[in-house]
Amino acid sequence: MTIKRMVDCVPTDVRVEGAEGVRMRMLIGPADGAATFHMRHFAIDPGGRTPHHQHNYEHEVLVLSGAGLVRGAEGDRPCSAGDVVWIPANEPHQFVNTGTQPLEFICLIPASGTCTW
Repeated sequence: MTIKRMVDCVPTDVRVEGAEGVRMRMLIGPADGAATFHMRHFAIDPGGRTPHHQHNYEHEVLVLSGAGLVRGAEGDRPCSAGDVVWIPANEPHQFVNTGTQPLEFICLIPASGTCTW
């Protein structure tokens, strides 16, 4: 079992094409021996965004704070604190902060996922 503080997980800037003002913390991952799922925390600055991307696995998101849009196959959908988002495998998507505070969310992906940022 592992118990740690989220603030002790060092954030890294997401430096991929299309990303702006995004930081990620690996909360539970390979270093913890997680063999099935990885848990990540994202913070997107006001006006920032993740890259528009897709991958061959689903993932689940819990929005912790802030407000934004999730761009997906059904168009732009608003999201804010307390919302949960399910993104199916291979669906193009993007998170955009439309608010004045950081948009923060927890993202769960399979350990076999190839999204390294």
